[in-house]
Amino acid sequence: MSKPTENPADPFKKALAEATKVLADDPDMMITYSVDPPGMTNDSVRLPQVSRRLTRDEVMLARGTADAYALRRRHHDAGTFNKYAPQGQMARDLYEAMEEARCEAVGARAMPGTAGNIDAKIAHEAMRKGYAQITKPSEVPLSVAAGYMIRHLATGRALPEGAANVMDLWRGYFEDKAGTTLEDLSDKLGDQADFARFARKVIEDLGYGDQLGDDPDMEDPDDDQGAEEESDDTDSADSDGDDEDSDDSEAAPDSSQEQTQDPSQASVTMDDMADAEMGDEAEMPEGDAPMEPPPPPASAADPNYQVYDNTHDEEIRAEDLAEPVELERLRAYLDQQLEPLKGAVSRLANKLQRRLQAQQSRSWEFDLEEGTLDAGRLARVVANPTTPLSFKMERDTEFRDTVVTLLLDNSGSMRGRPISIAAICADVLARTLERCHVKVEILGFTTRAWKGGQAREAWLNAGRPQSPGRLNDLRHIIYKSADAPWRRARPNLGLMMKEGLLKENIDGEALEWAHRRLSNRVESRRILMVISDGAPVDDSTLSVNPANYLEKHLRDVIAMVERKKQVELLAIGIGHDVTRYYDRAVTITDVEQLAGAMTEQLASLFDTDPRKRARVIGMKRAS
Repeated sequence: MSKPTENPADPFKKALAEATKVLADDPDMMITYSVDPPGMTNDSVRLPQVSRRLTRDEVMLARGTADAYALRRRHHDAGTFNKYAPQGQMARDLYEAMEEARCEAVGARAMPGTAGNIDAKIAHEAMRKGYAQITKPSEVPLSVAAGYMIRHLATGRALPEGAANVMDLWRGYFEDKAGTTLEDLSDKLGDQADFARFARKVIEDLGYGDQLGDDPDMEDPDDDQGAEEESDDTDSADSDGDDEDSDDSEAAPDSSQEQTQDPSQASVTMDDMADAEMGDEAEMPEGDAPMEPPPPPASAADPNYQVYDNTHDEEIRAEDLAEPVELERLRAYLDQQLEPLKGAVSRLANKLQRRLQAQQSRSWEFDLEEGTLDAGRLARVVANPTTPLSFKMERDTEFRDTVVTLLLDNSGSMRGRPISIAAICADVLARTLERCHVKVEILGFTTRAWKGGQAREAWLNAGRPQSPGRLNDLRHIIYKSADAPWRRARPNLGLMMKEGLLKENIDGEALEWAHRRLSNRVESRRILMVISDGAPVDDSTLSVNPANYLEKHLRDVIAMVERKKQVELLAIGIGHDVTRYYDRAVTITDVEQLAGAMTEQLASLFDTDPRKRARVIGMKRAS
């Protein structure tokens, strides 16, 4: 028996992985290759897959992506980045794009060989997004143009065709608004803190100064804490007016306690203040004032799960995140991206519809005065025109009393083909189930910012208290409510193609949110399908909490859903094994398998034979 030949791509992959570690100056960094979108975490880098054919485009894309991530690991400090990061979304996007361009430009200056590789990566991204064909600046985000502009000015290299087109469309705007500031770019590249101040000045010049927040050089939480400690030491030795204020503040609790102990004295004080609400409190019976009830826990599944600040979380409809014209454009782009799959997906939809309709126990009521005309009894009317028409009506069945929720992971790692496939599959399933009189809800979950939003800012301003809990602002999106017809929600699914929408994923709270919505439905049968590509990840939260903080909460929420048995829960993992979380789950290795997996899983749920359902759903398997 002949020995299997080695994959010709393996030597290249190994060499590229070692070169990436050296370039990043991180020998412990883990390098993987996947069909999933490229990405980088604290200890690993995921690069584009390289096939056995080793085509030039595959090799150049893998090299460019590896060099870009390695240079960011080497020249980027997360603490400095977060210190100067703006609060507003547009300002944050501009800041991130310019910092990414800085890291790549610094590397290209020191190691010119990386410049050509990164150009290949930029060219691939620009071609995939169609930047060479756009004719108006409004068709591409300002942050993308800012990144291209910084790269060009810092390296002096010509950009690839699509990127050059974007930069040229926006060049006049940059030169008019921030031309003077950009002249100082070369002196700022080597120092990240200095460049961050420069980037904030550019953002202000571009008209987004109101999104920058407070100047971090003026208000550093660490300096404030040190100043407070120094102030405490000084107060102990001084005897000026500050001591009197301190004494008054210390006496205040005693005074309050005396008023609580003496109701009559409290009543006189309230009357003197002439405060109606306080007067009402004065009429309360003697004794200790009732304590305010404790706030409800952040999670019904785990009372110990904490959320530092949820005031900036949002539950929002898709149509409120983009203008109707933009939604239509994004929907057209989604349809264009998935044109090659239309035939296969349509066949799966027809197969699902046939299976569902075959399982409906159809029954009719005849000889009614209204409803659907009974064509089988028209012969009586022909024989005797005086005979009244006969109508029939289909009885409601248990099968129809069902609602299905599709909960889609809208994290950044889903960017590209995975989110496109997920969007079109959700669209097709909604249409198909609606024909079968099954209501469908489509939800998405992500965060409002990368690496912490306003919640993190509040935490920083509070002096970085220990174990803050979840430290980012949630964004839960309603693409289609269960009662909305599919035709009305169709454009909304295009929102998943919007640049900058997909950020981080906090699965536990999203699952709890979807379960809560489903539990309030009147249908007797409720089904929740989760589509995700991995474990919950939010860098801001995990950097200041235990490493398994979000993962533990997800497991707790799943256990709660299974225990209550109000909702049938199943999951599909794209490229990652979700069977370690969900009892009913299937893992697919290619996003193009998603349509078939969703169809098979849903069809099995409606199967009348419990043994067939158990074979498909209750079994953990990887396709």
